[in-house]
Amino acid sequence: MNTNENANLYLIAGLGNPGPEYRRNRHNVGFMLLDRMAERLGLNFSRFESNALIAKGEYQSKRLILAKPRTYMNLSGQAVGALLRYYKVPLANLMVAYDDVDLPLGTLRLRPTGGSAGQKGMMSIIERLGTQDFPRLRIGIGRPPGRMDAADYVLQDFSAAELEFLTPTLERAVDAVLTFLSEGLDAAMNKYNANG
Repeated sequence: MNTNENANLYLIAGLGNPGPEYRRNRHNVGFMLLDRMAERLGLNFSRFESNALIAKGEYQSKRLILAKPRTYMNLSGQAVGALLRYYKVPLANLMVAYDDVDLPLGTLRLRPTGGSAGQKGMMSIIERLGTQDFPRLRIGIGRPPGRMDAADYVLQDFSAAELEFLTPTLERAVDAVLTFLSEGLDAAMNKYNANG
C-alpha cells in the first residue's frame, strides 16, 4: 500500500497501566490525556484491537486512532507496534504521550525523536519499532521527594493539589496534540515547549 494513502492517518498512543487501581497514578498521565482528548472530540473508547482500547474519529480531515494499550506499561510496544503495522500509519504520524519524572509537574515537551530516558513504556515501543525516530509528548510529573524510588513514585496517585494543577496542563497537552495534527510537529513544539 502506498504510504501516501495514509498520509492523513494518525495514531495517538497514551501510556499507562490498565485497571481502576492505576487510574489516578502519575504513570497514567498518558491515559488521562487521551481521555480528555476523546471528550473534547466527542469520541468513545469502545473498541478493543491489538491489545489496546481504541477510539476512532476525525479532526480537520485527519483520521485519528487514539490508543490506550491494555498491556502493562513495560509491554506498551506490543500494542503500539501492532496498531502501527495493521493500519500502516506513517511513523511521523505516531504520537506517544507519557509521564516524565525529569520534567517539573505541568511542563510539556514535544520532540521528534529521542531515547526513553528509562521510561519503560517508551523503551518497549522503541525496541518493538526498531527506531526512536517518532514524535512524542512528555508530560512532566516532577521528581520523587527525598529518597523515594522513582518506580514507587510513578505508581502513586496524584495528590488532590497536583490533580488540580494538572487539569489545565492536560488541556494544554490536548491543544498541543491538536496543533500537531493541524499544523505539524514544528508548530506544536514552537507553541507548547516554550510555555511551562
